[in-house]
Parts: sequence; structure tokens; C-alpha cells
Amino acid sequence: MKILIIEDEVELAKSMGSYLSDESYLCEYASTYAQALERIDSFDYDCILLDLMLPGGDGFQILKELKLQKKNDGVIIISAKNSMDDKINGLRIGADDYLAKPFHLPELAARVYSLIRRKHFGSVNVIEQQEIRVDVLGKAVTIGGKPMLLTKKEFDLLMYFMINKNRVISKAALAEHLSGDVAAQFDSYDFVYSHIKNLKRKLNEAGVGQYLKTMYGSGYKWEI
Repeated sequence: MKILIIEDEVELAKSMGSYLSDESYLCEYASTYAQALERIDSFDYDCILLDLMLPGGDGFQILKELKLQKKNDGVIIISAKNSMDDKINGLRIGADDYLAKPFHLPELAARVYSLIRRKHFGSVNVIEQQEIRVDVLGKAVTIGGKPMLLTKKEFDLLMYFMINKNRVISKAALAEHLSGDVAAQFDSYDFVYSHIKNLKRKLNEAGVGQYLKTMYGSGYKWEI
């Protein structure tokens, strides 16, 4: 799951990113209004942590831009401005949640998890598709009741495919999901092929149906 932290307080941004990375999220950063616009124009995120006070602009304009682009990125406003008007305005424009500074990092992580679960899984902690059962909170996968061990990248891939079932996903989108904005710097998608090959092998060995299909020239599709 990929998170964009839009925050001009460098130490706070690092602190949030470090904590959320330990919770298995992939974090990217923007410290100015211009950087934030560039990020949301170029990438999609599962959750955006948005400060309202930014050099060069304000967070409300970021929210309006997300709405204009019809983006589905979840947004949690994180701001020292704790007035009721700011909270109501942000939620009306399109934010999903509001967290006032200062806050505890475990609470932030809980808000992020709750938002992503709501957006993707309808507020459930467990996803089931055919014989596959995924404990989202525990990050555990069982096949027909038997546990299947996956690496972090393989788990992220499986979740991404299950969330986007019956949709063709390009190799570029998979590379970005696994590695963030640095994916554009890679000369090839060999690392994507490698992770998908390993995931396919483990699924086959566990007796899972042939749901993960290669769409030659297009990408991959989780077909159920």
C-alpha cells in the first residue's frame, strides 16, 4: 500500500514515514505545494496525508485538484489548524478524515489502516476470494485453511491483484506499486517479472486456481 506524505516539517514527515514504513507501507514525500501537485498528477496513492499549510499554496487547493481529476486516493488532513471551520471545509471538499497536530503515531497508523480498509475492502479485516483468505490486519494468507508464506512484495502483489480483480494491470503500474516513483528510473521490469513468477509458483504449489493470467503485450490480470 502506497502513501504520500505532504508535509513541510521535514522531521515530522520523516517520523511519520519511518513509523508507517515499519507498518509495511511504501511512503513518498512532498514538502511544497508544487511538489504535491506533481506527485498527484503523476501517481495514484492508497492514502494521502495532507498538511493544510504548505509553501506555495494550501492543502484545500490540493483537495480541489484531486476532485477535479476524479482521483480516488484516500485523504487524511493533518494540520495544526484545529478549527471546526477548517475541519468541515476539508471534509466537504473531499477529505476522508482529519487529525489535528500534535498526534501519536500509533493513532495515525490506525487512521491510515481504517481509511484504506474502508476504501478497498468495505471495512472488513478479511478478504476472501474462492479458496484464498487474506487477513489484511495480520498480513497472513491461507489457502483452503492452510497458511501460505509470502514475502512482503509477494503479499503486496497478491493484495493489489485481488483489489483490482478482472482488470488488466500494466507492468508499469505494478512497478510503481512495488517501488514507488523510483520505478521510472529502472531500465527494465525484470524485478516485476521475478516477483510475479515467485507468486505464481507459490499459488500453484498451494493448489490455487489459475487466476493470475499474463496478458501478452498488456500486463497481468487477476481473473475470478
